[in-house]
Amino acid sequence: MAMTVHCDIVSAEEEIFSGLVEMIIAAGTEGDVGISYGHAPLLTALQPGPIRIIKAGGEEEVFYVSGGYLEVQPYLVSVLADTALRANDMDEAAALEAKRAAEQALANQSSELDYSRAAIQLAEAAAQLRTIQAIRKKHHG
Repeated sequence: MAMTVHCDIVSAEEEIFSGLVEMIIAAGTEGDVGISYGHAPLLTALQPGPIRIIKAGGEEEVFYVSGGYLEVQPYLVSVLADTALRANDMDEAAALEAKRAAEQALANQSSELDYSRAAIQLAEAAAQLRTIQAIRKKHHG
């Protein structure tokens, strides 16, 4: 049986996931990180995007985080997200709409502040879409 580590994914609002996992794959600010049993202690900032977990037994689940931190302790991996969603709860139409609105705002940007906010919204919407597409591929692949 594969070695597992306990993983908690929490947002400001609620705990999204808690359980034993074989592997966690997340988009860190320095690049993708893969964490499994025995990983060295680590604290890294997360970019908006998908977090994939391989549960004990090999089942995969995908979550979306809007950013936050991932902390690795000897027997626990914590994902502290600003916003976290189960990928199944995400609506592709809403993500597409958000992406379109953000692109529109970028095209019409009038000030520096609007531009940076729109750029962040666009990055988040694109990350949500990537997450949804990753799930679709997995389920229909």
